[in-house]
Amino acid sequence: MPAHSLTTLTAGKTSIDTSAIEALAAQLSGSILDTSDAGYDDARAIWNGMIDRRPGLIIRCMAASDVVSAVRFARDHGLLVSVRGGGHGIAGNAVCDGGLMIDLSQMRSVRVDAAAQHAWVEPGATLADVDRETQAAGLIVPTGINSTTGIAGLTLGGGFGWITRKFGLTLDSLVSVEIVTADGELRRASASEDPDLFWALRGGGGNFGVVTAFEFRLHRFGPEVLSGLVVHPLDEAELVLKNYRAALEAAPDELTCWAVMRKAPPLPFLPARWHGEEVLILAMCYCGDIADGERATARLRSIGKPIADVVGPAPFTAWQQAFDPLLTQGARNYWKSHDFTDLSDAAIEILIRAARHLPSPECEIFIAHVGGAAGRVAAASTAFPQRSSHFVMNVHARWREQSMDQACVGWARELFETTRPLSAGTAYINFMPADEMDRVQEAYGASYHRLAMLKQRYDPSNLFRMNQNVTPMTNTRAA
Repeated sequence: MPAHSLTTLTAGKTSIDTSAIEALAAQLSGSILDTSDAGYDDARAIWNGMIDRRPGLIIRCMAASDVVSAVRFARDHGLLVSVRGGGHGIAGNAVCDGGLMIDLSQMRSVRVDAAAQHAWVEPGATLADVDRETQAAGLIVPTGINSTTGIAGLTLGGGFGWITRKFGLTLDSLVSVEIVTADGELRRASASEDPDLFWALRGGGGNFGVVTAFEFRLHRFGPEVLSGLVVHPLDEAELVLKNYRAALEAAPDELTCWAVMRKAPPLPFLPARWHGEEVLILAMCYCGDIADGERATARLRSIGKPIADVVGPAPFTAWQQAFDPLLTQGARNYWKSHDFTDLSDAAIEILIRAARHLPSPECEIFIAHVGGAAGRVAAASTAFPQRSSHFVMNVHARWREQSMDQACVGWARELFETTRPLSAGTAYINFMPADEMDRVQEAYGASYHRLAMLKQRYDPSNLFRMNQNVTPMTNTRAA
């Protein structure tokens, strides 16, 4: 293996001798890939097809000891570092140009203690990995809405989905973590061990180290839920959304319903004449007794005259995978997001207008409703910024051809700016693209000051900067 020129934290270059890389390789149970190795291109390819970066080295970790070795190597050589988990990562921060990529995607173990109702999950696991093992024991971790999402990024940024209103955010079920911090030490953080670090990890993203294991408290759940889609013409969107908003005011915690505006995919239950036409979809899930769910969803399902209603009992694991075909790897993706404290008439008007000008068949606007149990956690108890019952808008631009970049990105940015005056100011960091670094402080709201102080304590050199970056406090003051 020849000497390597790698990118540093200061955007310069450093040359690392072959002997140093060979010594590192000898410490690992995993492997090292450089640009000439078979498998390098597969290892650097991530879900968002817009990201095409070439790390100088990739360390494919198989154990926590590999992560310790990788972080110490990066620290000692002052290298630019990125960390890859197991899932999406819209911003593309999993991959750096020229530096060291720490790849956790092979670490996918999920171990469940059914009696204690706890699970230990490695950082490369996806939601499908977690659901498969927990549901085998009749248990669950509240997570997101796609089985291909990675548990690590989801948890560190918050984690909300179909059962958040019943059980809270993903991070609310987090009991402890094992983490390698910037000094190369493997630590345990929990409510009683290093509680400041534990606070920061629950919402602070990848700013504070590389998590090698998550311990979750599990909840009795499943296996069936009442779930499915109610599809309306976009021409009925104003009526549907205003009634949707009203229905949610009395919704029990067990019921979650999100609204999606997009061109209808060729779903088998939709008449062919609607394929490719603009529609509004109410996607709902009731995580309780099925008969109770029929009553709880009746008001939402009685709105207007839908094209199709395919709500019914289904295994939760199947519902978690229902949208996976719309989020396969390789497409070009760009997201913009706001939190709204309420879904105002003005917001509804703007959203419908934008949905009439979708630049590609895969672009969509979705509105998630977050509250219930997640909203009853004290705002200061974790770093997650928005605990009030609220709506999350995700403007999801998705397309295939590079020639469509300007049209699709421009559409998302225009809708984002038009709705900015109506927003709460905070944002879900897992939905923020790479060009929103100037928005991180606003997105974290009241949590940011404490996060910046803890960043100074645990990562004063900002080794972990390939994320929605919180700047160490001393640098914040200098700025």
